[in-house]
Amino acid sequence: MQFHLNGFRTGAPDMQEAVPASLTDIVDVLIVGCGPAGLTLAAQLAAFPEISTRIVERKAGPLELGQADGIACRTMEMFNAFGFADRVEREAYWVNETTFWKPVDDAGHRIIRHGRIPDTEEGLSEFPHVILNQARVHDFYLEKMRNAPTRLKPDYGLRLVDLTVPEELDAPVVVRLQPVDAEGEEGIETIRARYVVGCDGARSGVRACIGRELRGDSANQAWGVMDVLAYTDFPDIRLKTAIHSANEGSILIIPREGGYLVRLYVELDKLAADERVSSKNITQDRLVAAAQRILHPYTLDVKQVAWWSVYEIGQRLTDKFDDVPAGEEDNRLPRVFIAGDACHTHSPKAGQGMNVSMQDTFNLGWKLAAVLRGLAGAELLHSYSAERQAIAQELIDFDREFARMFSAKPKTAEDDDGIDPAEFQRYFIRQGRFTAGTATRYAASRLTGQGQDQALAGGLPVGMRFHSAPVIRLADAKPMQLGHVHEADGRWRIYLFAGAEGLGGDFAALCDWLSSADSPVHRHTPAAADVDAVFDVRAVFQTSHQAMSMDELPEILWPQKGRLGLRDYEKAFCVDPAADIYDMRAIDRARGCVVVVRPDQYIAEVLPLDAREQLKRYFAGLLTCR
Repeated sequence: MQFHLNGFRTGAPDMQEAVPASLTDIVDVLIVGCGPAGLTLAAQLAAFPEISTRIVERKAGPLELGQADGIACRTMEMFNAFGFADRVEREAYWVNETTFWKPVDDAGHRIIRHGRIPDTEEGLSEFPHVILNQARVHDFYLEKMRNAPTRLKPDYGLRLVDLTVPEELDAPVVVRLQPVDAEGEEGIETIRARYVVGCDGARSGVRACIGRELRGDSANQAWGVMDVLAYTDFPDIRLKTAIHSANEGSILIIPREGGYLVRLYVELDKLAADERVSSKNITQDRLVAAAQRILHPYTLDVKQVAWWSVYEIGQRLTDKFDDVPAGEEDNRLPRVFIAGDACHTHSPKAGQGMNVSMQDTFNLGWKLAAVLRGLAGAELLHSYSAERQAIAQELIDFDREFARMFSAKPKTAEDDDGIDPAEFQRYFIRQGRFTAGTATRYAASRLTGQGQDQALAGGLPVGMRFHSAPVIRLADAKPMQLGHVHEADGRWRIYLFAGAEGLGGDFAALCDWLSSADSPVHRHTPAAADVDAVFDVRAVFQTSHQAMSMDELPEILWPQKGRLGLRDYEKAFCVDPAADIYDMRAIDRARGCVVVVRPDQYIAEVLPLDAREQLKRYFAGLLTCR
């Protein structure tokens, strides 16, 4: 973490210097909904003092308990960019292994463990898969917003009345809000916003206002979920566990943070075609009784239920995530967006809902910031729906199969129609990268290159997230993860991996060019800004850090910044001999390469060190000139 750039300040470095809000009658971004998607977006936008943001929520105050809890490895990587992954790690339950249980074909109706596997494949991420209640995740985001220059805070107790998108392309969206306890026209507030983002859940009012619909499978299975403190002799209660019983249904056990709390997803009744779970009159006691039957002959003595709910499994998706009709992208620019449950719903058992929702707005946030700060044209915003709708469709397809297999009766000698428990375990293993959030791959587009030079960095696939690896920082010999320099600050990362020539040859020529007036760094960085305000250029060398000196570095890797003109000492790294990033990510040692990473941590392109024109063309097609 870097601070004191513009002068010495006492106090917590996480608390950034406040910047007075601009006085305007038009809000740049109005966010409707304070769930994970809305708070991810708000925390990102709060970092930019020049962007006016407002976030509203119909609930009376912050979330206190319950709801989602699974945090995928990829989400932890994103949390690190916001600066609170370490705090989540400390509080959370770590999902290290998963066990699988099946019934025994005898008269005792017993269940036995038939499988035990690592929850995530080794080396998939430097972060674990963890469990932490959604309310705590909200707390971290809210703190990040309070500490940001804009001191952003949600406005609670407000509901959306309606939303109007004017025909004039440069006119703001008109939104009417009202206190939830008001009646008639009482207390209505009208807001004009350049952009509106609906993060307001499965019954989204924003989605309805732009004419989008959730479409997909009808719910046909009722499930209950409860967080309990219980005495049990079941041996795997502190492991993530999938249990298929012979005749009583299935349970998914998710241990919770704190060492004692555990979440149980309990299979209940099949639903008729038009039946809703609300009509079943399911009680807390009924959930407990169902769990006890499935766990038999093990005991489950529930001492306290901290939270419980019932839900229906159904997979639904909207056709687009913005207000531009399909086929009109060349004639209209998006001004209203939807994210999270507002545009895709699915079962909670695979732990993807909260994670994918936050990734939605992590994708959207940097794009909105770039447009509003004048760094990119508004055409960039089309890419949000194009990229995220495709990912949501993959999630829906995965969740449908996962839910089917989990709810199916286990195959037995007497009943050959069910699911082989071993098959379910194999499916779980195959889909491990998907559930970890690391399988997302954006298709080739203006934002994502063709990967013609992918062989230069085979372990860093174009379109996928930047997979971090250990390095040693040159200036202070600090061992660290290279990916951890990537903050949620809207900047592009350009990583230069030196080839066999080290500081010479194509590497030296590229660094000289990046400092010239012809390079993207100069062409797309505002004149008064620091040299790394838009592009954070960093380098990795194959040489030992003890064999190099900072004063050998070119200017682009040792720049002067800030009001005081201080040097930045954190742009250069060397390999860690214990875990060589060149070997781990299949980087060409002879030629080296350039890896361009988007502000949301996804790899935009892999290029040779002499690909100056390719770099120039790529950014010219996305960003505005100074």
